[in-house]
Amino acid sequence: MTNTIRDWVGFWDNPHSIYVNARHIDVHYRDIAAAIAGFVPNPQARVLDFGCGEALHADAVARVAGTVVLSDAAPSVRKNLTERFKAVPNIAVASPDELRAMPAGSFDLIVANSVVQYLSRADLDGLLAEWRRLLAPDGVLIVADVIPPDVGAVSDLVALLRYAWTNGFLVASLIGVARTALSSYSKLRQKLGIAKYTEAEFRDILTTAGFSAERLPGNMEHNPARISFRARPKG
Repeated sequence: MTNTIRDWVGFWDNPHSIYVNARHIDVHYRDIAAAIAGFVPNPQARVLDFGCGEALHADAVARVAGTVVLSDAAPSVRKNLTERFKAVPNIAVASPDELRAMPAGSFDLIVANSVVQYLSRADLDGLLAEWRRLLAPDGVLIVADVIPPDVGAVSDLVALLRYAWTNGFLVASLIGVARTALSSYSKLRQKLGIAKYTEAEFRDILTTAGFSAERLPGNMEHNPARISFRARPKG
């Protein structure tokens, strides 16, 4: 684990203010679960949600898949997930180390949403190689919420406020924006930076890693200025 990943894992492993209130975190994970469920190819599919966070509505994915593995590097997040879904028989929780011990071809669908921006290029290349190993030959990798170089704080703010207005937490979002600007997240982001890629650059990265790739019509997250990709292992 590089220092960059270790610093971000330390952040997610502790209380934070990324989500402005309970309504925000609930609708966020509700929408992500619905998007992932839409990519599940069949009722027997083996699904990996990598960097899943709290995944509050992963049971919605489990209802349309054979098995769902939730993986997050933060120990406290995994503990919460294990407790939350202990009664759902086809949901399992795994650390990144446990994923590396799994056999090749273990998954039909791998989703990595809002992960890439927190990775160095070396970390990204390593994960792409691991995801390709874990995918079945006809499996699909979804990499979502990739940030282009021309997308910055203004775009993020507008997208959040639009999402908040639509989902009923606008007032809380206005307070939350000010709080986040002064938070440890903002300080850590300034210290470590955020990885950004053009569509062409990220497509080339996927191709070099052994995938054929296409840009999805829309982003999986709420910010339409960011990009999502569907990739398949090349023979």
